[in-house]
Amino acid sequence: MPALSGRNAVVTGASRGIGAEIARQLAASGAKVALLARTESALQTVAAEIGGASIVIRCDFSDSRSVDEATAEVSRLFGDAPDILVNNAGSFHLAPLHELPAVAFSESLQTNLVAPFILLRAFLARMRARASGHIVTIGSVADRSVFPDNGAYAASKHGLRAMHEVLLAELRGTGVRATLVSPSAVDTNLWDPIDTESGATPYPSRQSMLSPQAVARAVIFALEQPAGVNIDELRLSRS
Repeated sequence: MPALSGRNAVVTGASRGIGAEIARQLAASGAKVALLARTESALQTVAAEIGGASIVIRCDFSDSRSVDEATAEVSRLFGDAPDILVNNAGSFHLAPLHELPAVAFSESLQTNLVAPFILLRAFLARMRARASGHIVTIGSVADRSVFPDNGAYAASKHGLRAMHEVLLAELRGTGVRATLVSPSAVDTNLWDPIDTESGATPYPSRQSMLSPQAVARAVIFALEQPAGVNIDELRLSRS
C-alpha cells in the first residue's frame, strides 16, 4: 500500500506551484488532501487532477477570520485534526524598505507567519492529545539569509523559522513531529513579474532554480519516515 494511505492532510497555497505539487504527491502516496487557497477555480483544477482524494476549501490567508473558518471546515470534514499539516501559502513583495508600503509589509506577515500560527494552533492540541501528527513548514533561504528589497519576505520567513524551532522544542517526546523544508529559489509563477534573466537583479535565473517537484519530494521524504524519527530541517539547493 502507498506509504501515507489512510492519512488526512491539509496543504495551504495548494492552487499552484509548490503547494499544488505537494498535494499531488501526497495524493499519490495515499493521503486524502484538503486543498486550501484563495482562488477556488484554480483549486478545482488541481482537485480534478488528483481525483477523489481531494477536498477544496477556499481560504484567504491574509484574513484571520477566513483562516479560522477554513480550519473549522477541515475539522468538520475530517472529524478530527488532520494527520498532516503543510503550511506553504506565502506572499512575496519586493521593494526597498523606504519604499515598501506598510500594507504590503503587514500582508506579508499576516500571510506568511500569522496564518500558519492560526492553522497549527487550531490543530495542535488535538494532535498532542492523540500523540500523532506532522506539521511541515515551507521556509526559504530567506529564513536565514537576507537580500536587498526583501525586507517583508525575510522578516516573515525568519519569524516562521523561529516559530518552527519553538514548536520543535515543545513537541519533543509528544509523538507529534515538525519539519522545516527550507529551499533556495524555486521556479514558480511567483517570479513572473520579476526580472531574473538580465543579471540586473541578485536573483538567479529561473533555469537554475529548484523545481516544485523537488521540494514536494523532500516533503514526502520527511513524512514517510518511521514513527520515532523526526526530520527537524531539510535545506534544499540546486546542485
